[in-house]
Amino acid sequence: MIEQLLDLALQEGAEAAEVFQSRSQTRPVYFEANRLKQLESLESEGLSLRVWRDGRPGLAVAYGEVSAPDLVQRALRISRLNPPQIPDLQDPYPMGNLDVGQTVSVEQLLSWGRDSIAQIRDLYPETLCTAAWECDHEQTRLANTAGLDCSYTDITLSSDMTVEWVRGDDFLAVSDGESQRDRLNPSDITQPILQRLAWAKENVSCPSGRLPVLFTAKAADLFWGTVQAALNGKQAIEQSSPWSSRLHQQVLSPRLTISQQPQLGPYSCPFDDEGTPTRPLTFIENGVLQLFYCDRRIGRLIGSGSTGNGFRPGLSSYPTPGLFNLMIEPGHGSLEELIMEFEHGIIVDEILGSGGGLSGDFSINVALGYRVKNGQVLGRIKDTMVSGNIYTALQNIIRLGNDARWHGSCYTPSILVDGLSVTGQ
Repeated sequence: MIEQLLDLALQEGAEAAEVFQSRSQTRPVYFEANRLKQLESLESEGLSLRVWRDGRPGLAVAYGEVSAPDLVQRALRISRLNPPQIPDLQDPYPMGNLDVGQTVSVEQLLSWGRDSIAQIRDLYPETLCTAAWECDHEQTRLANTAGLDCSYTDITLSSDMTVEWVRGDDFLAVSDGESQRDRLNPSDITQPILQRLAWAKENVSCPSGRLPVLFTAKAADLFWGTVQAALNGKQAIEQSSPWSSRLHQQVLSPRLTISQQPQLGPYSCPFDDEGTPTRPLTFIENGVLQLFYCDRRIGRLIGSGSTGNGFRPGLSSYPTPGLFNLMIEPGHGSLEELIMEFEHGIIVDEILGSGGGLSGDFSINVALGYRVKNGQVLGRIKDTMVSGNIYTALQNIIRLGNDARWHGSCYTPSILVDGLSVTGQ
């Protein structure tokens, strides 16, 4: 089908064409209220054809069965509506075995799920556990009229767990999760939850004012969405990024080195959605901005060429600059050692709300947090808000932990920052 689409597009007058195909199979195992609730097997398949005729791009999408002539005609008709754009296709290049990950059986997912629930309820029998354990199998293939034909298979295992603890009129929910390639360990998800449950045995009042705040690895993701937006080459060209004219200047704390490592972790990726090979990149080194990430079109405009970061938000979208496997270089010291540095402050573990966007300004409610005094966790805080500016906070880092974990495709440690505004009761 892919070869037929490319040939038909050329026969109908397109000077260039590209086909992107995605197939996925997911086998989730769901637990609710400590018991197995549901087993599923979900499959999907989609195909996106992008053509250029008279320099104008057109894109058409099909799911499941597709008529090649109809899809080509749809893409060509859409191309009439778009302004001209220079076709820029990736040429062929040598490829090795790009398949990654190992599949696991449903029986193994069930075993991991039951083990994780048992570990929680052995110590907290009054809790209710909700969990999902999944094996995601995805195949990606991209071919174009320049002769490129590349593909890879990607298998990712993931788990998510929420523990609910009702004590009279007090309700507590603690969540965690992990993603790996080959094997999941129930203890890796239950031990952080058990620690949070122990810290939350008592509710305490929260101080107010400008205080040091420790964001756990899970909550630290608040910062990195804004950083990713500021590093986007499209935002830099449009002068929307606050760092547009600050290449090779100090923009964040010297403690921060931020990179992309495409061959590591559960979301490794050998090429982007334009077929460009991915490669290790350092965006910020010791706080100094090194480069922006780009797709092929933005890389041509910015003068750097593609960094292998052209991704489609969906099959019906054109490639645009996107980031994956963002890695924040860990610091030194465990979470417990970071807590010991506190004289007076709070820990944020889960938040309600989102980051500050490109402006960096944020105001979030603390869904799960704790008060710290003299290096000791006193208990859980409620009805607390934290606000500030992400760029300013990342210039006032006290310390980074060595406890980096994957949260989505971001690898981040805990981060202790100074001078955020805390409002509590």
